[in-house]
Amino acid sequence: MKKRLADFIRAEIEPILQDWEAYAETIFHAEHLYRADLRDHAREMLLSMADDLDSNKREPELDKESWAQVHGIDRLTSGFSVTETVSEFRALRTNVVSHWTKANTTLSGDQLEDLTRFNEAIDQAISESLEHYTTAKEMETRLFGAVLTASPDPIFVLDLEGRFSYANQATVDLFSLEADAVIGQSMFDLGFPFASDLQSKLRRVISDQSTCRGKLTHRFASGPGERFEYLLAPVVDEHENTEAIVCIFRDITEQARAEELVWHNAHHDHLTGLPNRRLFLDRLEQEVKHSKRSGIPIAVFFMDLDGFKEINDLFGHEAGDRLLLAVAERLSDCVREEDTVARMGGDEFTILVTAARQRKDIELLAETVKDAIEMPFEIAERSVHITVSIGISFYPYDATSSDALLEAADRAMYKTKKATSHQVD
Repeated sequence: MKKRLADFIRAEIEPILQDWEAYAETIFHAEHLYRADLRDHAREMLLSMADDLDSNKREPELDKESWAQVHGIDRLTSGFSVTETVSEFRALRTNVVSHWTKANTTLSGDQLEDLTRFNEAIDQAISESLEHYTTAKEMETRLFGAVLTASPDPIFVLDLEGRFSYANQATVDLFSLEADAVIGQSMFDLGFPFASDLQSKLRRVISDQSTCRGKLTHRFASGPGERFEYLLAPVVDEHENTEAIVCIFRDITEQARAEELVWHNAHHDHLTGLPNRRLFLDRLEQEVKHSKRSGIPIAVFFMDLDGFKEINDLFGHEAGDRLLLAVAERLSDCVREEDTVARMGGDEFTILVTAARQRKDIELLAETVKDAIEMPFEIAERSVHITVSIGISFYPYDATSSDALLEAADRAMYKTKKATSHQVD
């Protein structure tokens, strides 16, 4: 008596699965699956079909999810396309029939009936799998659409020519345009000044199939935001070709302003708003490097206010602060825009003079500073007078590093202060 198909499937399931697995490994989305995941439901589906052949049962149980339905959901979550999912079932049919016909050169009537019912079972499995696949895909699409619609971040899709093929509500709100005025248009068409830079990045994303992050500054008509960061990511099809680019914008204006405020506070004097010691030394170091390359000298002024302590003690700290503010303004008025005035702390100030080609120009600036500081200040409804001691150092004549230049100017200042003190005595 010849073996029935159900018994044959149970006995030969391992070689059948090996052949099927060899085919499954050629599917694009199966490349990253482990071998156990490739077989995950095939064994159970075959055994279930064998049981159905034995029991003459063709309809699935309504209250129980079949292995075909489970398989469809699993393949959806693994990224398989409908075609890839269907091809697995077709390969399963082909492998069973191939092994069955090789083992049976002639088929009896019962065996032919088994083969017909097996084909019907495969068709039923495909139907069940795709029904669940489609239902889940539709839900996934609805959920994804809801997420995009509800997202506060502008999210849009550009085709390979840089034209909008999708834009969520946040995008059209940002652009202050209707959706139909955006779809089909490019950044150039919409007149955005950052279009050229973004287009060059799009070309790189398409060619390299890599994500790209960037920032841009632009004030859209819709609101106060002007600082944005963006992410460009390629959409790759099953043949590994880039078919579109997804772009996500995020308004980082408040974050950028907060970061700039933190940086400013860390690098500027809280009272006068001038650069502090940290920022002054950083700029001095950069100018030393530039001077080393160009051969153009620079000069550093180190200044100490004479008579400030007495005014601060006599009229109080508030009056002292107002005097420091006034000194900072006068010093800033004495220099060029490319020079740097800084407060080092207390009543000490510095000036970094770039392109100090002529010593006589530096000496003239020192006289200008002295004259400006020695003019009376109106503080606490009184006219007060102070003077200033100035020390000057030059790169590369007095020192060749930023720290050494500052120390040289400091020493020169104390030498000047001491000489003045002796003259007064």
